Amino acid sequence: MAKAPQNAISPTREVDYPEWYQQVIKAADLAEVSPVRGCMVIKPWGWGIWENMQHVLDGMFKDTGHENAYFPLFIPMSFLEKEAEHVEGFAKECAVVTHHRLEPGPDGGLVPAGKLDEPLIVRPTSETIIGAMYAKWVQSYRDLPILINQWANVVRWELRTRMFLRTAEFLWQEGHTAHATKEEALAETRQMLEVYADFAENYMAMPVIKGEKPTWERFPGADMTVSIESMMQDRKALQAGTSHFLGQNFSKAQEIKFQSAEGTEEFAWTTSWGVSTRLVGGLIMTHSDDDGLVLPPRLAPKHVVILPIYRNDEEKATVLAYCQDLETKLKDQVYDRSGVRVMIDDRDLRGGEKTWYHIKRGVPIRVEVGPRDVASGSVFVGRRDQGPKEKKGIPVEQFVAEIAATLKEIQDGLFEKAKKLRDENSRVIDSTEELAKWFTPKKGGDKPEIHGGFAYVHLADVPEVEEELKKLKLTARCIPLEGEDEPGKCLFTGQDVARRMVVAKAY
Repeated sequence: MAKAPQNAISPTREVDYPEWYQQVIKAADLAEVSPVRGCMVIKPWGWGIWENMQHVLDGMFKDTGHENAYFPLFIPMSFLEKEAEHVEGFAKECAVVTHHRLEPGPDGGLVPAGKLDEPLIVRPTSETIIGAMYAKWVQSYRDLPILINQWANVVRWELRTRMFLRTAEFLWQEGHTAHATKEEALAETRQMLEVYADFAENYMAMPVIKGEKPTWERFPGADMTVSIESMMQDRKALQAGTSHFLGQNFSKAQEIKFQSAEGTEEFAWTTSWGVSTRLVGGLIMTHSDDDGLVLPPRLAPKHVVILPIYRNDEEKATVLAYCQDLETKLKDQVYDRSGVRVMIDDRDLRGGEKTWYHIKRGVPIRVEVGPRDVASGSVFVGRRDQGPKEKKGIPVEQFVAEIAATLKEIQDGLFEKAKKLRDENSRVIDSTEELAKWFTPKKGGDKPEIHGGFAYVHLADVPEVEEELKKLKLTARCIPLEGEDEPGKCLFTGQDVARRMVVAKAY
């Protein structure tokens, strides 16, 4: 007789990490592939996670003085052509609208009929269209700064897609600001990077490295790009957020000019910054295990699920009344500045089936309540950060009183676990031989074992280095902003460099 599988997700992370990722999304019912090529349908549980991310980030943006607005989905092609480096960077990913009307065709189908005078680009990002509006709004230094954020969808015509991580259409926020001085714009760029790092570490429980991108990794048209980089459980890097100092490049292209306090005509200094639904993918890959999704409580759609257990109508009435009272008491408790999010799952399913349903969806705390628990004034509790069988009975009043502390313990524990993984798989490397060896899997083929991690390497910010890294299938993630300078020689060119770069395989 075949041995029953020990995990809810097959294959496991060790066997096939990319397929494991897809199966976690399916088991947790987060999203599924849509009929539209490269696009996904985000289902209610997945949307609940993104919605919580939006809510937190939106508050952080407003706390730093930003306002929300909305700009058109379509961008005239001529707008992109004004900034040569920008259009070159996005040209291959652009979806283009060329017609505005459908008519019956000769074979009974529909054919595009009304050709547009100028093609429209479905926004891959909004610097150019927003810049055109800022040019209208800015006349004097008194009109600055402009601090605007937009929640929107964008389209980048990806050939190889993966749900949440890389899709043809995805959701994001994009901040766009204009300032009177270079110093203000640089301060804005760094401030928003700190906001992203705060969110990633304190809400997503995902440790990050803050750093500056080398020249070849900059946002097209930017003078400087800074990012937060995180290690996933397969030891690959994920760029989780970026902030760009655009200098005066877009201002000059879009004519964003103002009269200074001294009476001279100046071009504004601009920034842009954004995170996307890619964060949901990062959340999955940072914490989840071979039984499904694991969610940090601060972003979980529900903190607690109550599972009533009974055999007849009499027991049902007693148990449900107990569960409803427990639900009320839990909702009255404060966690993360709001009430605890609770649900009762009284569906007509077997107990084990319901339990595993919520394990796979990553609910932080499961509470089983049966007639014996009612009689003893207790609850039977399982935590998602522990094994499925690690459950224990707790007096109900104690459970309620400690719920906020328990959720904080889970949140903090997930961060420490992820940080430990990153630290154990980061190393300083000082030779090309060691670099190649560490990033070469022992098992070849399409499904190599999990290997590598973050390498801290002396590299020069020159094109030759990018080409050498490509040969090793590596990318330069960033030059860390924190820590001391450590001068050394570039591994590939021998040039003097002041700080090490983080190098990794990446998504």
